[in-house]
Amino acid sequence: MKRALQGEALEARARELGVDIEGELRTQSSSGRSPRTPDYELQRRVLEAERAGRESKLWILAVVSAVASVLSAAAALIAVLR
Repeated sequence: MKRALQGEALEARARELGVDIEGELRTQSSSGRSPRTPDYELQRRVLEAERAGRESKLWILAVVSAVASVLSAAAALIAVLR
């Protein structure tokens, strides 16, 4: 099983995937920025983003497979009718 990322590696992976790494704004900080999301929440967000990417690729594969099935059925029908 793949080990969960933590710290800087987790933050870098989140940025790669376009995941928001900032936590909820509870109080105004002196810098005006909200604190970074805790690792457990950031891990959940990264896993969700990775899963969404895989699902979109599988959806494309399913559509291509369906089109191939229809073409195969049409070819078989034409072969039988000739």
